[in-house]
Amino acid sequence: MSRPESLSDLARAVRENAYAPYSHFKVGAALRTPSGKTYTGCNVENVAYPEGTCAEAGAIAAMVADGETEIAEAYVIADSPHPVPPCGGCRQKLAEFAKSGAQVTLATIDGAELITKVGDLLPGAFGRDHMETETGGDA
Repeated sequence: MSRPESLSDLARAVRENAYAPYSHFKVGAALRTPSGKTYTGCNVENVAYPEGTCAEAGAIAAMVADGETEIAEAYVIADSPHPVPPCGGCRQKLAEFAKSGAQVTLATIDGAELITKVGDLLPGAFGRDHMETETGGDA
């Protein structure tokens, strides 16, 4: 039986496919779900900067498109002197699909890693419970 690829290997490989002609800052992300499936994404820039997408968002979109809705673990890698945390929007996206205790590894291409949890990346996250009314129904 072959060993599944590590999230590190997957994120490192997909990072090479990033489309970053403006910033030249390539990012790769890999996610694993509780079922063991893995999904990857890379950043895709656009000349109209706000229209680009982050690596984490791409991996999450692939996961949801495949019918999965929970992240058990995430790995994000970039060419930076220090491990790069996800942007604020991606922190919120991770919090949407992962429990606060889900592991997130932030890495550099030189091998430095910082292991954290989704809840530590986004303390006080806006969540589903904020959308409920006092009677327990949806707003």
